[in-house]
Amino acid sequence: MNNYFLIIGAGISGSFFAERIANKLKKEVIVVEKRNHIGGNCFDFVDKNNILIPLYGPHLFHTNDKKIFDYISRFTDWVKYEHKVLSYVDGKLIPIPVSIKTINILFNMNLKTEKEMKNFLSKQTLKIKNPKNFEELALKTFGKKIYELIFKNYTIKQWKKDPKLLDFSILKRLPIRYNFDDRYFTDIYQYMPKQGYTKIFENMLRNKRIKLILNTNFNKLDNTLIKNAKKIIFTGPIDEYYQYKFGRLEYRGLRFVFETKKKEYYQPVAVVNYPNNFKYTRITEPKHCYQYDAFKKTTIIKEYPSETNYPKEKYYPMLTKEN
Repeated sequence: MNNYFLIIGAGISGSFFAERIANKLKKEVIVVEKRNHIGGNCFDFVDKNNILIPLYGPHLFHTNDKKIFDYISRFTDWVKYEHKVLSYVDGKLIPIPVSIKTINILFNMNLKTEKEMKNFLSKQTLKIKNPKNFEELALKTFGKKIYELIFKNYTIKQWKKDPKLLDFSILKRLPIRYNFDDRYFTDIYQYMPKQGYTKIFENMLRNKRIKLILNTNFNKLDNTLIKNAKKIIFTGPIDEYYQYKFGRLEYRGLRFVFETKKKEYYQPVAVVNYPNNFKYTRITEPKHCYQYDAFKKTTIIKEYPSETNYPKEKYYPMLTKEN
């Protein structure tokens, strides 16, 4: 095989490139993956309780782009699912993102309108003209009390960094709602793949022009394979590509503890955050994401941030000024 495209990584990006090159350009593709499976961090499997389990934590499909939805729909059927998250604060389960519901439960109030919500927050927030970091944006958006109850300790636990050192873009991903909408996303298309994410990638890579090589690191590839490639598409960590000669970028890793519970459901929603209690940051119960028949067992996943900023499995890039 000559004049092929060499793709490093069989996750979302690598699989998409491979599928498009093979089916649209009609070109040969070699996909090299260092793990023993495809799908990257979206890889999932059916466990002993017959529940689809995300091995690397939950992933939720949502988009407002019909073109994207239609494209992915070629490779999967869907289950309608609108994600909701609760946070355990002062013995109460409050909705995240912050909405009128959050404020009413947390502060025992009875706000009813957007105007009342904005008026309440205006008395809480600090007048910071140009926020320079995570903490300053949180204080400007939510105020000190909400920041300390919901965000501060969770952020420290998750990143093991002072929030003043983190980029404010981390917080910008979490919206604020001035109504009663307690859904985590408001996109038009919110679904879960009926047979799981792994099946999507299997379908994307099912082409005779695509050759898949697992358990192989890019830096240990045969030079001939690299030399004969028409193009190389690298989807891994950029510092790894350069063999760390410019230093290592910091990432946070995660450790997952899987437990079986002998009950139909363990918690009211798929994800519950624990900002101020316990060493884990959240518990995920994947059973909520799919339309399962009722049976008296469920699987929960406790998520612990890793003890190193250079983990073997990378999940979250550390968004500090230095990085």
